[in-house]
Amino acid sequence: MTHRHMVERPKLGALAVVTRGDAVLMVARANEPNRGLWGFPGGHVELGETGLEAAARELREETGVIATPRRYLGNIDLIERIDERIAHHYLLVAVLCDWQEGSPVPADDATDAAWLTPDQMRDLPMSPNVDRVLGWLAGRD
Repeated sequence: MTHRHMVERPKLGALAVVTRGDAVLMVARANEPNRGLWGFPGGHVELGETGLEAAARELREETGVIATPRRYLGNIDLIERIDERIAHHYLLVAVLCDWQEGSPVPADDATDAAWLTPDQMRDLPMSPNVDRVLGWLAGRD
C-alpha cells in the first residue's frame, strides 16, 4: 500500500555555524519546521549554489552578519512525520563559518538573533539537532 506524502522529495539546506569567543550565533525560527525554537541560521540551497555558499547567503539574509564559510562539519537527516505521512524532509549540511562583520539583526524567517553561550542555550527552547552540531564543534561525533 502506498501512502500519500505531504512533500514530494527531500530538500537540501545549509546551516551557518558561526562562533565568536565562546558564543555561537543563533536565531529563533519564525516558520516550520521548528517555529519558535532556536537554531543555527540557514535555509535552502539554491540551484547552482554550493552548501558553503548557501550557508553564507542564508546567514546574511537572516541576520545581516557577514561570514566566510570554512568547511563542512557534518550532515543531518531531518525527517518529520505526521501520522504515517512525511511533513518535512531535509538533508542539512552544517557549515563552519568565520565571522567577518555585522551584529545579528533578525530578518527573513528569524524572529530573533543573538550570540549565545552554551549556558544561555540551556534556558531556551532549542531545535533538536543543536546539541549534535555543538558536539561537532567540540570535536565529538
